[in-house]
Amino acid sequence: MTEPNKNEEILIQNLRNPETCRKAFGEVITIYSEPLYWHIRKIVISHDDANDVLQNTFLKAWSNIEFFRGDAKLSTWLFKIAINESITFITKEKNKNNISIDDDSFLTDNLESDQWFDGDKLQLDLQKAISTLPEKQRLVFNMRYFDEMKYEDISEILGTSVGALKASFHHAVKKIEQFFSVKD
Repeated sequence: MTEPNKNEEILIQNLRNPETCRKAFGEVITIYSEPLYWHIRKIVISHDDANDVLQNTFLKAWSNIEFFRGDAKLSTWLFKIAINESITFITKEKNKNNISIDDDSFLTDNLESDQWFDGDKLQLDLQKAISTLPEKQRLVFNMRYFDEMKYEDISEILGTSVGALKASFHHAVKKIEQFFSVKD
């Protein structure tokens, strides 16, 4: 990922200082709440679930802040935690509802019943198509298409080579195109 900017370096220094840590973490929450929420929302679909996972993400970050080494950008670290918390949440929900790990139809069901979803029919169909993708392809597609992340940044977050990510994105696009061609 690109080098952290000066403001992020100062924020990280303040996070490492016991006297300024709490205030600095408040800044982290202010800066990253919205982008993390939308990233999580694309994974878990439901507004209420996304809020819960966001809260868990910040709790996990706070309780592990002393382990942040600064090898990557703070945002990369936070996105990695958010993805892991989202996947953990989905796995727990599947287990709780006795749903196969490979069955992501409950994501579509959540989308259709989510009172906060304000997209039109085409947006709903796109989200349905995305929900049919395997987990890794869904993550890569969302990060590249919606978040407009660079492959290098996604690579750092997911720990996957740029080439593999490009292939995943390509396969995801093909599957989404196929989803829409079958609907017609």
